[in-house]
Amino acid sequence: MKYFRIILLLIGMGWMTGCNDFLDIVPDDIPSMDNAFSNRTAAEKYLFSCYNYLPNPTAIWSNPAVIGGDEIWWNLEKEASDFNGYSAIYLAQGYQNSNDPYLNFWDGANSGRNMFVGIRDCNIFLENIHKPRDIEDFERTVWVAEVKFLKAYFHFYLMQLYGPIPLMKENIPVSASPEDVRVHRDPVDDVVNYIVELIDEAVVDLPPEITSTTSDAGRITQPIALAVKAKVLVWVASPLFNGNPDCVNFVDNMGRQLISSTPDASKWQKAATAIKEAIDACHTAGNALYEYIPTRKMSDTTALKYTIRGSVTERWNKEIVWASTHNVDQLQKWCMPKTATGNLGNGACELGATLKIAEQFYTNNGIPINEDPDWDYAKRYETQIAGKDHQFDIKTGETTAKLNFYREPRFYASLGFDRGIFEGAGQATDASSWYLQARRGEITGFKSTGEHIPSGYFIKKLVNTESVNGIATSYSGRRYTYPIIRLADLYLLYAEALNEIKASPDAEVYQWIDAVRARAGLKGVVESWTKAVVPGKPNTQAGMREIIHRERLIELVFEGQRFSDLRRWKEAAKYLSEPVQGWNYKGETADSYYTISTYWNKRVFGAKDYLWPLKLNTLIVNTNLVQNPGWN
Repeated sequence: MKYFRIILLLIGMGWMTGCNDFLDIVPDDIPSMDNAFSNRTAAEKYLFSCYNYLPNPTAIWSNPAVIGGDEIWWNLEKEASDFNGYSAIYLAQGYQNSNDPYLNFWDGANSGRNMFVGIRDCNIFLENIHKPRDIEDFERTVWVAEVKFLKAYFHFYLMQLYGPIPLMKENIPVSASPEDVRVHRDPVDDVVNYIVELIDEAVVDLPPEITSTTSDAGRITQPIALAVKAKVLVWVASPLFNGNPDCVNFVDNMGRQLISSTPDASKWQKAATAIKEAIDACHTAGNALYEYIPTRKMSDTTALKYTIRGSVTERWNKEIVWASTHNVDQLQKWCMPKTATGNLGNGACELGATLKIAEQFYTNNGIPINEDPDWDYAKRYETQIAGKDHQFDIKTGETTAKLNFYREPRFYASLGFDRGIFEGAGQATDASSWYLQARRGEITGFKSTGEHIPSGYFIKKLVNTESVNGIATSYSGRRYTYPIIRLADLYLLYAEALNEIKASPDAEVYQWIDAVRARAGLKGVVESWTKAVVPGKPNTQAGMREIIHRERLIELVFEGQRFSDLRRWKEAAKYLSEPVQGWNYKGETADSYYTISTYWNKRVFGAKDYLWPLKLNTLIVNTNLVQNPGWN
């Protein structure tokens, strides 16, 4: 073989494979590159092998963006052995280290997949795809474009975790000297330029949309590529990589500064241009904000909650720009409450939303609960009885926390809670809807150490309305395509970028965030904040920045965006060092249940935690690599 299969001195390779329901991988019986590219069929399998390195966002125990943060928590009463291989849990608890890092995507260890292997295989594909004689030129061109995108995305994934990384433009030949093998990390700005260059090369040859969700599911399109390019440029424009004062002394052994410590406002302009290009491509391809069209009689309140949940869980809905094709059944089961008598069933009811997430949502006036003078913030942990004015959200006549009253529609669409209505789950009408009984000994409450959520809030948003967890162990999940990027994400990114490049926000900034809010049943930011304690907040860049950030945290909750956003904004230290809290799930009465319990208060997120550490042994093997700040 002409090339190393990977740079052993750099990354000490571990071969790992995953399962994708739509894309086959390279068969084990291919002995050489000549055979791998001997014909169209073999080459296509190698193409799908490159796709197979895309991280699986639904494998949340190994997904740092979901379990590694502070929005979802799990049952700590389980045996430690039950968490073997669940490295994201240890990341969330603050146990990251440089001796043997959790979720090591550099070397491939501790639930992390070696992304450099994926880049290597992309290079092999690009170097050999000219060989098969039975591939039409147009098809070969599209395949090359797909693999260029994948190569760019794998670089981007590593950059989000590690910052500066070695650019693997070509595989290193066998004849390379030892010094050539000991590559350096490239500055983040250079990494971004290369990623953008690859995507620009790819996008012109990609199709505007897939023609079949059966045969082409998961394949890359122009809107996907442009959306990822936009995100890359947003990352490099954001505070973590744009003028980060913590990185003044972050240099390699050639004296190059690896992360900019001087802010560059022009980066936001480049990001804004790229986001708008992505949005336009999405619109041309038919993408739009999702709206549920009722097929049976239901209240407007319920239909709106179906719209909000459906933007994520309605299979191949028009808002989804890029979706994972991995199976979501297990993820749904972990989030699904018990809705009938009997045992919960193995693996059900393990993931809950933390109290801070419940408090993050707006009031029904569309503003934060601590900024709404009409909402009783001081007494939010007390209880009250639900009247008929809440009949579609809370069971009439039942007692629940005041925190659960008079909240925005996304609160009720995203969270399940004690005495709250849980739409769908096998029930077809408002009159027959389930309501959750989550106190100790009740249907959805604590029964034993392995049968409860830990926080008092269920993750309703990730459960399709047609999924059912009923009597005994009868669980039936309706499969959906888990979104990696949806249109609302791009709208909010565009509002963010525009706000950063304007002296003060204007109608163009408001337009994009207001579109997302309108779909969620809320008025625009300017009108909503007239009722706030500080009504002029949307009129300033700083105030609007805070509003846009919170809007992203609410709209994209549980979708793996929060952990990334908090890091690129350099706000993670503010949030991830707070105690993890929720209701007392062992309480049998309303008074005992609605008391605050602290589940974890040992994590301290510091400056070093914004970037993953390189394994110490990796630095010993390749002395040209430097460690990320704070991990020495």
